[in-house]
Amino acid sequence: MPPKGSRKSASSLPTQTLVLDNGAYTLKSGLVPAGSSNLAYDGCTVTPNCIARSSRDKRTYVSSELSKCADFGELAFRRPVEKGFIVNWEAEKAIWEHEFLDSKAKEGLRCDPRETNLLLTEKPNCPSLLQKNCDEIVFEQFEFARYYRCVGPTLNAYHPAQPNSLSSLPQECLLIIDTSYSDTTILPLYSGQLIQSALRRLTVGGKLLTNYLKELSSLRHYNMMEETYLLNEIKEAVSFVAPSAQQFGQNLERTWKGRLGDKRNLDPTIVLDYVLPDYEQSIHGYARPHDPAKSRMRRGLQPLQGPREDLLPLGNERFAVPELLFHPTDIGIQENGLPEAIMQSVGLLPEALKVGMLANVVVVGGNSLIPGFMERLESDLRALVPAEYYLNISRAEDPVKHTWLGAARLASQPELLKEVLVDKAEYDERGSGWLARKFAGGDTK
Repeated sequence: MPPKGSRKSASSLPTQTLVLDNGAYTLKSGLVPAGSSNLAYDGCTVTPNCIARSSRDKRTYVSSELSKCADFGELAFRRPVEKGFIVNWEAEKAIWEHEFLDSKAKEGLRCDPRETNLLLTEKPNCPSLLQKNCDEIVFEQFEFARYYRCVGPTLNAYHPAQPNSLSSLPQECLLIIDTSYSDTTILPLYSGQLIQSALRRLTVGGKLLTNYLKELSSLRHYNMMEETYLLNEIKEAVSFVAPSAQQFGQNLERTWKGRLGDKRNLDPTIVLDYVLPDYEQSIHGYARPHDPAKSRMRRGLQPLQGPREDLLPLGNERFAVPELLFHPTDIGIQENGLPEAIMQSVGLLPEALKVGMLANVVVVGGNSLIPGFMERLESDLRALVPAEYYLNISRAEDPVKHTWLGAARLASQPELLKEVLVDKAEYDERGSGWLARKFAGGDTK
């Protein structure tokens, strides 16, 4: 439920709200008119949350301008969000101005802040100083008419219950698994409120997976430590999660080349070649079946035939990288895997809530799109959940935009929105401490 204790302002409520899911990798944003009833994922625009500088064409690309880049080689990225929190407001302010205030901003996003509400998401456990900085910039520099800041995944509670599953249970019991760029968080929600004591966070997210793939590729093939964009593209194109820990071990055997003098044939159903882009004829690479002859040519063991190609052979990297979500100890991170962390979280809840949470588990975030992820998560969880409990786990229809759509459903309901929004006059009168308590759902007297 929305935090209580808000004081109604005499001024009228603006008729539109900018809903902004401010992720570390992308911005999910859209303008929501008050009373809108036809909300859908199509109303959300996804743009990179970064400023990129190319060392080749010497150009700087701000957010959506990145789509105009023709050479992604050695791009230097400046990301204003670290570990899910906005830490660089100079960069974030430039991105917001470009996407929402500039005359060239996309239609449907451009707005006048003085006539617009802002609903902004954040990660749980954001340091109070960063929250204070955020509030000051929203009111002092952007001058939004009214403003609400909240933990993003909690807004998934505003989605209607699904009629064809046990998710039709009241939405007051909802267990959100948010596996995103910065990290993976487990959030038990009761009536839309986060149960803070049962919150769990894993440091493994999309950023760590991409960095691990960079290290493996640089160690085994080329130096690709500066090719963040390319390696992220490769990760999204070829990664998959092994169905089980046992299958993971078998796949390692099938992709092992063998010792010197005892070479083995690689499994062609797993090992493939990724053709790297040259940024002249092509700006995107592609995967194709592994060709041992091409591999020998690449290493100079066989005369070159046909056009020159830069190949990146990928074997166990395809499944060893996303395996970190289930076994972070593989690279020395002393944390439980995702299934164990989920059970640790629900184990802290009363019995009645535990039953309700396990019967309504929803997964959001880009990492859930990795092939095999949902099947592995459900399989591992079923092995841990006692037989007398019902487990219902599902991935959101669009896991990247799902949180935004939940926020948009809140923003479309004027009566609910009035309860949580704060205007500049209230902020000036009561101060940042009061605002922090209000947004946290605490005592605002």
